[in-house]
Amino acid sequence: MSVNVKSKPAKTTHRIRGFIRYVARLLVAFLAGFVPMWLKSRERSGRLSAAQRRSSLAKMQNSLGSAAIDARRGDFETARLAASDFFTELRAETNKGVDSALSQAQRDGAQPLFVQQDQAITLLSRGDVDSADLLSDLYVAYRKLVNP
Repeated sequence: MSVNVKSKPAKTTHRIRGFIRYVARLLVAFLAGFVPMWLKSRERSGRLSAAQRRSSLAKMQNSLGSAAIDARRGDFETARLAASDFFTELRAETNKGVDSALSQAQRDGAQPLFVQQDQAITLLSRGDVDSADLLSDLYVAYRKLVNP
């Protein structure tokens, strides 16, 4: 009894192995270019996130500083709008939780600032000159909170 066994030609097996080697080399070359760029992208993304956090904190400080200066100059409506922007942005940052630019200790430390929000806005609405001192005190408290 003889069994007819047909084997594949050697050329076909050789071509498949060559193709697999080519694909493997191509994959290695792709990864050699991709991995460094991916690492650099991750680093830059982290740096961008930190810069955005610092920018957010500086923007809030700028709003409160503008409000204090405008109140000192007697421009109470502009000061009221700037103070309102500050409190709105601060409230938004404290409500973000873990994604906030503020740490948990800073978010807890910001709560006393909100106690003075109604008083500051009311004094500015009335055009009271004492609002400038209150805003200056809030500015100093905020700076100490953000830059210990």
